[in-house]
Amino acid sequence: MIGYVTLGTNDFAKAADFYDGLLGSIGATRFMEMDTFMAWAVDPGKPMICISKPFDGNEATVGNGCMTAVAMDAQDKVDAFYHKAIELGASDEGKPGSRGDGFYAAYFRDLDGNKLCAFTITS
Repeated sequence: MIGYVTLGTNDFAKAADFYDGLLGSIGATRFMEMDTFMAWAVDPGKPMICISKPFDGNEATVGNGCMTAVAMDAQDKVDAFYHKAIELGASDEGKPGSRGDGFYAAYFRDLDGNKLCAFTITS
């Protein structure tokens, strides 16, 4: 059910080098790469580990920049999951939409402020 985990960083280049080495040791390679986000996977579409500068622009701390993502098999399921979360009281962190490279996602925080994502690979 878990699609990927995002870990916050304050030194993007240093973290990228670390995870290239660590995750490369198990056959994972960079799958997505942007200015503030990078993901590794053994097989695209399978569970990934990612690094990111926190979306809110603050320093990464334990938990800030961390997120749990739930894999979906269609964009309409991402939309429905996001809208259900909002209906239940979640707060918006990024409406459903394309995030580039065949990646479609929606982001929200639960009632305690934990960040979650629903996503699908749309290639």
